[in-house]
Amino acid sequence: MNQMLQDTQTETSEVTQPPVPQDPATEHPRFAKPQRVAFVQACWHRDVVEEARIAFMGEAEARHLTHVDVFEVPGSFEIPLHAQVLAKTRRYTAIVAAGLVVDGGIYRHEFVADTVIKALMDVQLRTEVPVFSAVLTPQQFHETEVHYDFFRRHFAIKGVEVAAACAETLHGLERLRGQVAAGIVG
Repeated sequence: MNQMLQDTQTETSEVTQPPVPQDPATEHPRFAKPQRVAFVQACWHRDVVEEARIAFMGEAEARHLTHVDVFEVPGSFEIPLHAQVLAKTRRYTAIVAAGLVVDGGIYRHEFVADTVIKALMDVQLRTEVPVFSAVLTPQQFHETEVHYDFFRRHFAIKGVEVAAACAETLHGLERLRGQVAAGIVG
């Protein structure tokens, strides 16, 4: 990550474009039942984090995840509690978290990031609702335009990746649950 930032700083004339959703001719499998996804987004550095949401929404639609509800929380530290409450409603088949954790708060950013990721895993295991993370922690984040541009592009990439992981996991769970119900896996 640091090398990527150094490359970005030294070669500012080179512009990296955000990922383009897959070719419309690529047909993604459809779900047997409609899927509803909650997208929980931290507001700290909203201009950066929202790039993940925008990219997620585009890729999710291409993958037939058309029911996405967006929730905002103050910061990444608040995401796990919201994810747990949403998972317990049983309204959502998946939850996606997005946030940018940087130095500067009352907690060390490594502590916050580790705590958030562990708590999201706990929510997933307790509720059996898959939880996906696009909560990122850069080693060094400076509030410069170069860093903001880099992380906006990076969050767009992560938004596409988390949409793909979400759709593929939901398809896999749909198959697995069907096999369990049929007595094939037990």
